[in-house]
Amino acid sequence: MLNKVMLIGRLTRDPEMRYTQSGQPVTSLSLATNRYWNDRDGNRQEGTDFHDVVCWNQGRRNLAEIVAQYTHKGALVYVEGRLQTRSWDDQNTGQKRYKTEVVAENVQFLEPRGSQPGAAPVGAQSGGPQQVPPAPSAPVRDVDPDDIPF
Repeated sequence: MLNKVMLIGRLTRDPEMRYTQSGQPVTSLSLATNRYWNDRDGNRQEGTDFHDVVCWNQGRRNLAEIVAQYTHKGALVYVEGRLQTRSWDDQNTGQKRYKTEVVAENVQFLEPRGSQPGAAPVGAQSGGPQQVPPAPSAPVRDVDPDDIPF
C-alpha cells in the first residue's frame, strides 16, 4: 500500500509552532495549491485547494523548528509526506469530529532565503542534494498572498 502526498503551494498564514505535553515541538501550516481544468465548453477554469500540514522533528532532523523559523505567510514550499486522519469527540456538541492532514516528511523552500534576489534556496530535507519535482505542464499561476482570506 502507498500513502504519499506531494504538494507545491503557498502558505496561507505564518506557521504556528507549539509543544506537546512531553515537550516535543510540532509546527502547523496551511498550504494553498492551484489546479486547472477545462469545463464542458472548453473554457479554462482555476480552483484553489487548502491543505493542513503538520511538521514534527524526526530523529536528528529539526523539521518542525526549521519550518517555523524560515517560512512565513506567502512562502512557496514543496511538501512531501503522508495523509493522516485524526478523530476526537467535540466537547461542545459531543459529536465525533475528523480532520485529515498531511504529515510532512520533507519540506523544501522554493524561494530564496529572505526573498533576496540571487540567494540560493534552502531545504529542510534529509541529506543529499535538493530535488525539486518537475514543473506542471500547465502554466503556473500562484495564489497571491493578499488574496488569502485568513
